[in-house]
Amino acid sequence: MSQFLVTGGVGFIGSNLAMHLACQGHTVRVFDNFSRPGVEENARWLEESHGNQVEIIKGDVRTIESIIDASEGCDAIFHLAGQVAVTTSIQSPHADFECNLMGTVNVLETARRSGRKMPVIYASTNKVYGDLAHIPCREEPFRYVFSDGRLGVNESAPLEFQTPYACSKGAGDQYVMTYGRVYDVPTVVLRMSCIYGDRQFGTEDQGWVAHFVAKALRKEAIVIYGDGKQVRDILFVTDVVRAYEKAFERADLISGTAINVGGGPANSVSLLELLLMLEKRLEIQVKRRFAPWRQEDQKIFISNIEQARERLGWYPVIDVQEGLARMIEYTQDHIDWFV
Repeated sequence: MSQFLVTGGVGFIGSNLAMHLACQGHTVRVFDNFSRPGVEENARWLEESHGNQVEIIKGDVRTIESIIDASEGCDAIFHLAGQVAVTTSIQSPHADFECNLMGTVNVLETARRSGRKMPVIYASTNKVYGDLAHIPCREEPFRYVFSDGRLGVNESAPLEFQTPYACSKGAGDQYVMTYGRVYDVPTVVLRMSCIYGDRQFGTEDQGWVAHFVAKALRKEAIVIYGDGKQVRDILFVTDVVRAYEKAFERADLISGTAINVGGGPANSVSLLELLLMLEKRLEIQVKRRFAPWRQEDQKIFISNIEQARERLGWYPVIDVQEGLARMIEYTQDHIDWFV
């Protein structure tokens, strides 16, 4: 069995990944600065479930010495720590840079200085592709669709960093691939679309599916920025965890590459369509009000996930209906934890 370091390991995706790895019999060091609301509960969950296999370390990726200490003896680093909100990056760009880019270089340097081939699997984002204004789309009653027939955006699409968040994550994305090519550190970049599921305490700024579900259950108004026809391919967290596991298993073979990981065309949904699904399942009228579009908001983003199929042998297994049902059940049981 292996030993892993998961940065951001008490966050939404990180805690699910740590739990999965522990369930496989591995030992996991969870490294996190505990800055996000709700993560204390995730830490308790990990300790109560696998306290003998999970070590939780409070630390910050902006301090390289702490990462070096935490990585001692580890076989790989899953790097999920970071500042996650576009709006926060606009308000505090220097803090965003320190956390996302400097923190990522610190993780890479930790792997390089180890003297071992320690894989680094990096959590990137679809925001690196910008607003996709160059891709033609048309408006339909409840959603936008690509008007040129494409199924989704693939990894050869040009990168366009239009906010500090996109810039810090995108620059980290490029650094990770560069270390794979220059320093022989096995690295894989996973450019994630919208992930949702258990242990996500979504807010208006980040984690919109969880946020919508919590607001609907509380019968509170949901603010929709833009017209609500924006489309995203959404992916349940257990599916993305499998992608991280497969990326580690194949890191030597695909080092220095970036791969889209999302729900793909079959799991694409607009904001309005998700509201309709919630109304049908909960048998309520979901309150909503509209506000101006937000900076860099893509009218449509759907991941082309063919490279994930080919290089990782991965594809989603949880569809939107099943995933939404699970999200509703989890949120009902933990509604007090949502802000």
